[in-house]
Amino acid sequence: MTGVTLKDVKKSYGNVEVLHKIDLDIQPGEFVVFVGPSGCGKSTLLRMIAGLEEISGGTIAIEDQVVNDIPPSKRGIAMVFQTYALYPHMSVYDNMAFGMRIAKESKEEIDRRVRAAADMLQITPYLDRLPKALSGGQRQRVAIGRAICRDPKVFLFDEPLSNLDAALRVATRIEIAKLNEKMPDTTMIYVTHDQVEAMTLADRIVVLSGGYIEQVGAPLELYERPANLFVAQFIGSPAMNIMPVKITRAGETTEVELKDGKRFEVPVKTPEKDVGKKASFGVRPEDVREAAEGEDFLFEGKIAIIEALGEVTLIYIEGDLIDEDPIIVKLPGIHKGKPGDVMRFVADSERLHLFDESGHSYLYR
Repeated sequence: MTGVTLKDVKKSYGNVEVLHKIDLDIQPGEFVVFVGPSGCGKSTLLRMIAGLEEISGGTIAIEDQVVNDIPPSKRGIAMVFQTYALYPHMSVYDNMAFGMRIAKESKEEIDRRVRAAADMLQITPYLDRLPKALSGGQRQRVAIGRAICRDPKVFLFDEPLSNLDAALRVATRIEIAKLNEKMPDTTMIYVTHDQVEAMTLADRIVVLSGGYIEQVGAPLELYERPANLFVAQFIGSPAMNIMPVKITRAGETTEVELKDGKRFEVPVKTPEKDVGKKASFGVRPEDVREAAEGEDFLFEGKIAIIEALGEVTLIYIEGDLIDEDPIIVKLPGIHKGKPGDVMRFVADSERLHLFDESGHSYLYR
């Protein structure tokens, strides 16, 4: 089993540093997902691990061997790209076997590995076809199968599903999850901008922004205990609602005041020195429910837009509590409200979040 360790890794283009002091320890057999917005450096970081980009500082080790100066072909990695990169004139079998033929593996070993990988990915019936006779999802499975045939120490996936339509994306994501279960000893590093892929596939997620690691943790840890405002609003869909508040009482439980003067308690510890300071209150759309008649409410506002999705209804609330974006409420089933209606909402106290002036969660202070 092979792990990957990054210590103080940096990347610069001229005087512009795009990755800053990346420290990360990926355990053997772990499925780690790099996620973040476009331009955050996640694909660059993956390419540096692969050896396709030179690093500007720090060290990268694979199986305890520093690989900074080792070429990609000698690192024991296999990479699946966003584009399938299949040879159009070769059959599926020959595409999967090509790398092993270059490495001068025996015909028997090539046939064994190709058929084992094809069986694992359920593409055995297509081994004699050309890539043009396959769907996008099938072509991506061939690309993954080609990587499996190399018997690598580490798998690298660079947004492998982004070129697929919604249905194929779901189906292929399931195939990758099954592949991970069938190869529990193989370390996998996966890059995506899609948080659904990250939440469903990863053992741990690495959230990147602006070339920095914002937080590393298990999917539900990032969802339930975001370290800062960026992670809170990046993980989860729709994004967490954030409202400006003022801390009016500190202690083991904190009292805050909304812009409309409404006060309530958040079960988060804050220091006395923060009383009177500005903060950010957060609550996820799915953690909010409509207040019952006579029930003490958390906030209220007028319905601006209703999106009825069948299984859930998204309600966009306008009010004076926030500066720009509306508050979003995600209610189960079908809701009969209409734009202009005034609604009041509550949320369980343990589902509330509080962030300090710099955007860091009070849970981590």
